[in-house]
Amino acid sequence: MPGRADQGYIETQAFVTDMRHFLELIGAGLFLIAMALPSQADTWSLQVFDQPFHDEGRSRHLDYQPLEQATRGWRLCVLYPHLKDAYWLSVNYGMVEEARRLGVGFDLFEAGGYPNLERQIAQLRECADQRYDAVVIGTVSYAGLTPVLTEIARAKPVIAVVNDIDPSPLTAKASVPWTEMGRAAGRELARLHPKGTPTVDIAWFPGPHGAGWVTFVDAGFRQALEESSARIVRVMYGDTGREAQAQLVEQLLSDGQHLDYLVGSGPMAEVAISILRNQAATEKTGIISTYMSHGVYRGIRRGRIVSAPADAPVIQGKLGIEMSIRTLEGKLSIIHAGPAINIITSDNADRFDRSANLAPASFLPTFSVHATSR
Repeated sequence: MPGRADQGYIETQAFVTDMRHFLELIGAGLFLIAMALPSQADTWSLQVFDQPFHDEGRSRHLDYQPLEQATRGWRLCVLYPHLKDAYWLSVNYGMVEEARRLGVGFDLFEAGGYPNLERQIAQLRECADQRYDAVVIGTVSYAGLTPVLTEIARAKPVIAVVNDIDPSPLTAKASVPWTEMGRAAGRELARLHPKGTPTVDIAWFPGPHGAGWVTFVDAGFRQALEESSARIVRVMYGDTGREAQAQLVEQLLSDGQHLDYLVGSGPMAEVAISILRNQAATEKTGIISTYMSHGVYRGIRRGRIVSAPADAPVIQGKLGIEMSIRTLEGKLSIIHAGPAINIITSDNADRFDRSANLAPASFLPTFSVHATSR
């Protein structure tokens, strides 16, 4: 028989084992409870515009607390200009994540490119169907959809995301000022080549004619460029698909004209890296992007791209979904907001917030999300 001390030791060990099992059961129970509860969203750092739909007006910072959960399984009709580049893929990722978190559903229609106004109009008419409670739209044109949007807005909310648009039919807007995106790219050139220093020649790729954001990004870029020694010697308009941008870059470089910088959209910056490398012009010509993408970020980290402004498209996508649900539930208080714009270079790339700006590498375009709230 064990002695009294041995017996006490055995009893202590048994107690410790029982308590460990008890705590494990409690931990498992708490985990299951937590999984069953609605997930709480992190706050989003936003700029709220004092005068809605006026991008050049004053704005204020707000740590925005999204809704915890939708009260029912709302169904949204979502439209994009395209899904050709990683920017809109990141918007898509944000919308998918937020819709699933809130328990709502959506169907996505993409127009296939900025020239396809008629296709997006036809898609928008589908959104008028009674099965959709609200419209969330990234438009191909500033004013081309206004008549149809005005008609639809009489029956349901219309929330704009990312691209500039005629505000008259809008209920709310999740976006950043594209004029400021252009300024950010221009300011980088002014920092590197201040007014009074030797002239540098640039080719400017604004994007597609007629797109809702191009006029604004062009105006902001040219305004900031006035403080630099840079001059625009070529302007190349075109769709932001990679193939179209590659053709423009190759067409430009085939002329043999010396260029110090190529400045333009994310797809232009991405394809320009390999094209310049093949022509042994990497050391002669710099690249600046007017927005961030996965390829642009890699290019910045590797020293192939000078800089790009980051405007958190993941957050813009989330905000567009969240604003639509707030509107449907009578809880909308912030009508126009978007993330702050940050310029990213090789100096601060390690501190870049990937989760707010880039979809995970494994994410694939998602065209339908089913509601889970009842």
